[in-house]
Amino acid sequence: MDPFGRSIDYLRISVTDRCNERCLYCMPEGYKGWAKRAEHLGVDEIVRVVESATRLGFRKFRLTGGEPLVRSDIVEITRRIWDLPGVQTLGLSTNGLLLAGLAVPLRRAGLRSVNISLDTLDPAAYRRLTGGNLEGALAGIEAALDAGFEVVKLNCVLLRGINEEQIVPLARFGAERGMPVRFIELMPLAPGGPVNDGHFFPVAEARARLAADEALDPVSERPGHGPARYLRGRVSGALVGFIGSVTCADFCKDCNKLRLTADGKLRPCLGRHGEIDLASALRADGGAGIDEAIREAIANKPENHSFGGDFEVKRPMTAIGG
Repeated sequence: MDPFGRSIDYLRISVTDRCNERCLYCMPEGYKGWAKRAEHLGVDEIVRVVESATRLGFRKFRLTGGEPLVRSDIVEITRRIWDLPGVQTLGLSTNGLLLAGLAVPLRRAGLRSVNISLDTLDPAAYRRLTGGNLEGALAGIEAALDAGFEVVKLNCVLLRGINEEQIVPLARFGAERGMPVRFIELMPLAPGGPVNDGHFFPVAEARARLAADEALDPVSERPGHGPARYLRGRVSGALVGFIGSVTCADFCKDCNKLRLTADGKLRPCLGRHGEIDLASALRADGGAGIDEAIREAIANKPENHSFGGDFEVKRPMTAIGG
């Protein structure tokens, strides 16, 4: 339990800060601040952290990056985490480019759910936004669906002047495949790039665009453990979620997560700068201080993020973990 009565049982684990795309809202233009590979936590270290977390009541885990699938040992990481007693759910966040060849091995290793980034269905816009190839992402989505994961979700970051015309097409794309689509407000985590505050597009506007296309009804189901609030299209059956991290006043009310960066820092809040050095505890005295480091992170979890103020980025999203 954190100081505000929230039960913290969800750990997002960044296994690398490297990525095979350069999304404009995640990685600052010209970014070269990657951690040295030797600083990345190894498989045994990640497993020891998860073991400790389960002893303290954590039950939900998600592998992130950067792009987690660029790690050659991602299937081993997945299998060893899933084999641990106390792990109830294990998910992955990915851009999907490498998923076509890894979906089945990851499913067999124990992965239960996959979140895939898809900000546009326009190939040229996708290339401008990510530096990647839309065809590869779509192949990854189809592979995930074929692999039989319990949940496959799409994530779209809302960007004014860039992809707001894609909101309805993406919802329909998800509905045709039985996939929830989550629309996410832009967070100020990639300074100095071409995407800035002028591109901010609130979830209320996205909801209005979808409602103009078809009536939306509230739903009780929540496919996953994140903060999205869901509605369902009355005609298409589209399940659409909205993550209003900036505009929703009570966004942090039920936050249940900590983040572990690829270089071993525990971050109680994405929108605050405080970090606990878990790597030092992990590599000293046989790792005896891991439990205490996690407890310290929980005790230091703030009530709210600070995105609404004059938030100054010290580490971009790619370095923190998505």
